[in-house]
Amino acid sequence: MVCPIDVEGQHAAALRFDDPRVQALLATLVLFVFQLRGFSNKDLREPLARLLGLRPEQLTAGRMTYDLRRLRLHGLIERIKKTHRYRLTPSGLRVAVLFNRVYARLLRPTLSALSPRAPAQATGLDPTFRRLQQQIDHAIEALRLAA
Repeated sequence: MVCPIDVEGQHAAALRFDDPRVQALLATLVLFVFQLRGFSNKDLREPLARLLGLRPEQLTAGRMTYDLRRLRLHGLIERIKKTHRYRLTPSGLRVAVLFNRVYARLLRPTLSALSPRAPAQATGLDPTFRRLQQQIDHAIEALRLAA
């Protein structure tokens, strides 16, 4: 999922975890899990636009088609035969829920706590983030010495 793929000669870009559009797409998909008749490009557009802070008309049909194609080729959704509607696959539901839970419950609060504007509060991940930052700093210094 997080890497580009080729399926039967069709290329699909990666669905990167850190991409706000991907997070919004997956959060929106969960809304349609119980709809027996599935969802269409148009059905997806309005809730996705709201999550991205856009007006629905700002999301073109072409962009929506591109997103649906990526989701389909990665196996998260499937097209309902003889229709222009889609449904979430069982693995698509698991991925969407996992991505959303990890992002909403772990990553977003932790990253906001690291923001210089956020009030100081200790998290259990602070030492890990400090070590990560030190490793990044060391790698940058090593690259500067090599250059």
